[in-house]
Amino acid sequence: MPEQITILSAGAVSPGLLKVIEAFRRETGDDVKITFATAPELRKRLGSGESADVVIAPPELLDDWVESGKPQLADRVTVGRVGVGVMVRDGAPLPKIATVEEFTQSVLDAASIVYNQASTGLYIEGLFKRLGIAEQLEAEITRYADFSAVRDHVGKGRGNEIGFGATTVIIESAGEGLNFVGPLPAQIQNYTTYTAALTANAGEAGRALLRYLATPAAKAIFTAAGIE
Repeated sequence: MPEQITILSAGAVSPGLLKVIEAFRRETGDDVKITFATAPELRKRLGSGESADVVIAPPELLDDWVESGKPQLADRVTVGRVGVGVMVRDGAPLPKIATVEEFTQSVLDAASIVYNQASTGLYIEGLFKRLGIAEQLEAEITRYADFSAVRDHVGKGRGNEIGFGATTVIIESAGEGLNFVGPLPAQIQNYTTYTAALTANAGEAGRALLRYLATPAAKAIFTAAGIE
């Protein structure tokens, strides 16, 4: 009989993961329920004892979970890595971001800078400090809990707003009021790796799903969605 599998996952991999799960459902008939959350929210949920068959998160978050005395994770599979991208609303002039110098000037010229309070936003805040422009930008920065709020802010903007997010979710939202400008310049790009881990709650269907995530077919779907 078909089984139900539960997944607790970081949102950055959602564009590829949803398509992979759709293919897995067609092959197996198993029902898969996915809950997406930011990395801080994942940490909070796992810390409070929320259960799932498979958890997809940065490996350091999974390591912290195990080290805190929570149940050991059985097997792990690397899903891929996701970089940071730049977005503006449809119709807005595209900022120049090909080099670090162009990127820095475009950010300084922006009327508003928008990002989340999760992994991407934490990296951007550190980047502004390294570039020596954090104090100049502080008054223009708006931080939101998740990407959906960032997307709505930028998409409904009227001025020179620049938003940041995982490249995957920006690409997925292109055409919905957003324009994907491109990834950060290579010299200042940051990649977050995401790993799928099997928990002690998982049954055979969960183990089958984890194996499926490592197949060439699944990897091709992830790559097409911008997950390297």
